[in-house]
Amino acid sequence: MIIKAPASPVAKTCPITSKNHGISKIDNYHWLKAKNWHDVIRNPISLPEDIRTYLEAENAYQEAYFHDTKKLQNILINEMKSRIKQDDSSIPTKDGNFFYFSQYNEGDQYPQFVRSSIHNNKIEILFDGPKEAKAFEYFSIGLISHSPGHDKLAWSLDNNGSEFYELYIRDLNSGLDNETSIKDVDGFTWCADNKSYFYVHVDEGHRPNRVFLKLPHNPEPKLIYHEKDPQFHVRISSSLDGLWIIIHTGKNDQDEIRIISSLSPTSNPILIQVRQEGHEYSVHTHGNTLYIRTNSNESQNFRLVTTPVNNPGKENWKEIVPHRDTVLLDSVIIFKHYMILLEQENVLPRIRFRQFSSDRERILRFEEEAYSLRLYSGYEFDAMSLRYCYSSLSTPTQIWDINLNSDKKTLLKEQEIPSGHEPSEYLVRRLSACARDGESIPLTVLMHRDSILDGSSPCLLYGYGSYGIGVPASFSSNIISLVNRGFIYVIAHVRGGNEKGRDWYEQTKKAGKTKTFTDFLDSAHHLIKNNFTNKGKIISMGSSAGGLLVGASLNLEPDLFSGVIAQVPFVDVLNTMLDSSLPLTPTEWCQWGNPIDNKEEYSIIADYSPYENIKPTDYPAIFVLSGLTDPRVQYWESSKWVAKLRSVTTGHQPILLKTNMRSGHFGKTGRFSHLEEVALMYAFALKITGKHVN
Repeated sequence: MIIKAPASPVAKTCPITSKNHGISKIDNYHWLKAKNWHDVIRNPISLPEDIRTYLEAENAYQEAYFHDTKKLQNILINEMKSRIKQDDSSIPTKDGNFFYFSQYNEGDQYPQFVRSSIHNNKIEILFDGPKEAKAFEYFSIGLISHSPGHDKLAWSLDNNGSEFYELYIRDLNSGLDNETSIKDVDGFTWCADNKSYFYVHVDEGHRPNRVFLKLPHNPEPKLIYHEKDPQFHVRISSSLDGLWIIIHTGKNDQDEIRIISSLSPTSNPILIQVRQEGHEYSVHTHGNTLYIRTNSNESQNFRLVTTPVNNPGKENWKEIVPHRDTVLLDSVIIFKHYMILLEQENVLPRIRFRQFSSDRERILRFEEEAYSLRLYSGYEFDAMSLRYCYSSLSTPTQIWDINLNSDKKTLLKEQEIPSGHEPSEYLVRRLSACARDGESIPLTVLMHRDSILDGSSPCLLYGYGSYGIGVPASFSSNIISLVNRGFIYVIAHVRGGNEKGRDWYEQTKKAGKTKTFTDFLDSAHHLIKNNFTNKGKIISMGSSAGGLLVGASLNLEPDLFSGVIAQVPFVDVLNTMLDSSLPLTPTEWCQWGNPIDNKEEYSIIADYSPYENIKPTDYPAIFVLSGLTDPRVQYWESSKWVAKLRSVTTGHQPILLKTNMRSGHFGKTGRFSHLEEVALMYAFALKITGKHVN
């Protein structure tokens, strides 16, 4: 079906030739990358006028295209909004003499962060999100952290999407913030003295690389650690037992960790284990014993070891949970009396917990074909219960506590859908597609129980497939709006994630990256073969590195899809990896390859990069969303991709670009404003598949 649309903008061509390893290439749209992009991220007004004019023309074009869906968008927004409990709150979490939680009042876009005393139910508002947000068009809260003494609150704000957060310290007795804030903060933790704190500073290149200690009677912060290698980024946290500050520096496949006594924050950091190529590890503390999750000794799916704080090096590591070929040790929580492990086997997560005093061990399993789990450590080290979150594509989120002594489970909260939701009206299935090299690709399917598998249903096929990050089979009340209109929703758990263990990711580094894309295509063909959908009825969808997935797949088989939805897509891979000044480039060379220094890796990226491999063909309808102040995937990746696609397509389907001129990687803020973009994407999917009805 050909979709007619108003005349589209035509980007000017200004050919720029670059040469690497003796290979020349021409980029006609390099001009869309503002020379002052550092300034643009901080201050969108500084965008050069010719680029602004082009982006605004693209915005006007997509608005015109969607004009006939305005009524549908409003219906979708109201539907999705009706599934949100407006006066909602989180489960209170105990810390000392208080319960801390967040709450939404009816109609509010942002939460209030509150607490109540364990002795009464009186609620004290610590941070009033709706009130604080009034002055800003974009309002993103970075952190909310109360002090150990419960009399101070650290909070941070990003007001333009750049993720350059500004830190404030609030006196909870007076309700007033310190007169002096700290700019460009990405990470914070209190010290045990209730007065001092550590924070991570972000440099002009948007790299978190310095740790400072702020002491109460010293106006100048003290530099504690400076990471000078741009491939490594720094983050900071406190141990659950409250005794240690953890300084973590790392990149995608390498870690180096130091700890500092929270009781003596000016003491020298203790290096746990020097960085080593390919060695990943994380640290948890239990008094003077460290628990380390590590992939050392060829433990690809990770193992757990212990070591003394005063001599923490590898030579003293004692294994307590061995490596298992079929089980991924995903994460660890160390309580005073119990060790909690989140594991994953055959795509399904499970909880294992062990009592230190008796070595009594239990495994908590679940029955649905596909589901997701999240664990919460809470605030208290001596906790005797574990809180976890369970959901599936059809089961709304449930929050449970399990008593670690008795194994008794208590349902604390079940996500309420005010407009109604009956899980039995939907079917969740776990399928297995065969990849072209023989691998088995897990697929998670959500469809209405009345759907008929005759190939007539449109399909929204979602994928990510990068950084070892799996896509959870968790509940989304929004996707119900498409499923109720006849769509089948499928998550393709392609290689590049961790759904089938760490090897599922390792296979896709550098030269193996194309497996991610062919897995996605093979997943689509499996759905067609089994009559879930048909060729030309599939809309692919991906965000960020998932945008790379849908962009590369599009170039390989453009006629397979009826449309593509790409959110902040990482599609200009070669040019981005050639620019070491960009925030994430150096730290991601271990993932994609370093095309600056390595000719072979240059060629590998050039062979699949979506922007480089656009060709004259009949492309399907494409909708791209980006953010002007995005520091992760910069706006020009989307605008260059759209300009080049439109210049060479031999078809007549719309190629659309929406650039949020006042936001970054995560789009609009506010729980209702966000629905506007979701409704726009769903309206696109419904329109191009012939489902454009109310």
